[in-house]
Amino acid sequence: MSEAKEWRGWLSMADPKGFLKEGRQVATRRPVDERVKDWDEVYPDGIGRALLPIITPQAGRCMDCGIPFCHQGCPLGNIIPEWNDLVWRDDWEGAIERLHATNNFPEFTGRLCPAPCETACVLGINQDPVTIKNVEVSIIDKAWESGFVRPQPPEWLSGKTVAVVGSGPAGLAAAQQLTRAGHTVAVYERADKIGGLLRYGIPEFKMEKKHLDRRLDQMRREGTVFRAGVEVGGELTGDKLVDRYDAVVLAMGATEPRDLPATGRELGGIHQAMEFLPQANRSSLGETVEGQIMATDKDVVIIGGGDTGADCLGTSIRQGARSITQLEIMPHPPEARPSGQPWPTYPMTYRVSSAHEEGGERVYSVSTKEFLGDDEGNVRALKLVEVEFVDGKLTEVEGTEREIPAQLVLFAMGFLGPEKPGLVEQLGVDLDERGNVQRGSDYQSSRPGVFVAGDAGRGQSLIVWAIAEGRAAASYVDAFLTGDTALPAPVKPTDRPLVV
Repeated sequence: MSEAKEWRGWLSMADPKGFLKEGRQVATRRPVDERVKDWDEVYPDGIGRALLPIITPQAGRCMDCGIPFCHQGCPLGNIIPEWNDLVWRDDWEGAIERLHATNNFPEFTGRLCPAPCETACVLGINQDPVTIKNVEVSIIDKAWESGFVRPQPPEWLSGKTVAVVGSGPAGLAAAQQLTRAGHTVAVYERADKIGGLLRYGIPEFKMEKKHLDRRLDQMRREGTVFRAGVEVGGELTGDKLVDRYDAVVLAMGATEPRDLPATGRELGGIHQAMEFLPQANRSSLGETVEGQIMATDKDVVIIGGGDTGADCLGTSIRQGARSITQLEIMPHPPEARPSGQPWPTYPMTYRVSSAHEEGGERVYSVSTKEFLGDDEGNVRALKLVEVEFVDGKLTEVEGTEREIPAQLVLFAMGFLGPEKPGLVEQLGVDLDERGNVQRGSDYQSSRPGVFVAGDAGRGQSLIVWAIAEGRAAASYVDAFLTGDTALPAPVKPTDRPLVV
């Protein structure tokens, strides 16, 4: 036994000198020229397996600081120092128990979350933070491989029924918590398969759908019922749903996309990202998609510099685009944390995703003035102009107009809240000033018995907030149905991320 591990009996941390001995390491991705030829995850044999050679010393870098600010960075309340310590001690079963105590789906967050926990890590004040996200995903991947993830069906049934509308991370988290509490839960999804954006939106190279499918299988074994291909708000109206169930959870996300009503918007070849990505999801898994939007041999322009834009980039590369340009109206962010966004806040810095490593050009401080068409009514080019901040407002820079070729334009500019026609209008629930469904401190909407979790109430946000809200809403639904609850509620509806 090492000297450090002998100390473990009287110290509450992993390796007490780990952060002094070890530098930060992350999983190595497959070579670019190899991975762009397929739709598999960008890590060899999955990120969890790619991490195993380095993950134990990386977990040992955690200082188990007296006030772990990583807990403030993550809304789930993850007990991060504890599972870092358990990994360092090679207690993988203990680690997944601690991880699952706060997070229903670490295989999703470990792949898809931008890790605000790491930017809040105390070690990050003056050196590279702990690779928290990498430790997380290695725990859950090893747990699946080792048979540590088992169904947890309830010991008794309450006799109460709950409908969850939407099968994204918020809806699935709420459903799993409520099922385990003994309620009979049905999850409704309008798409033909369960998963929301996890199914149709997140490309395979970021998360293969096998991770989603095996979690859904666990939930089915626990007793959750899934009803795909059902448009709640259509034949099954909001009123019918409320009459049929003892409680309803709205978790249908913020799916109303932000548009760009510039001249020429009506031209062919201009699409929302969420028209393009779900089709690519289906095609990459072998489905035939009639009239599929394709980037093959086209000059592709992606408007929006966030994660959705990066997903469009990686997808366009794999479809064989001729050129790809990603436009962002804001200036080029700094490489290092800016002084105005101090630790432990989540800083706006220059980030390079796996897709950005693969190709394409990123252009900052530009605005689209006009879409230019060809004789057949399809887009052929964009007219751009450079912009700068003047007195706090983005202003066009004279003499900077230019054209760039484009036969496919994709909007990845974010979302404006849940869709209003159909279910939301039928239920008559109040909306806030941003168009999200308004909820009280108990996640309940203005209509009694109808609760709201995730982006439908919060607006576009991160997957960790969706899962945290699903867990929290479940606790209030449980209390509403039974008068009391033992389920955790990690966040309030009014809680916000650590940003400046």
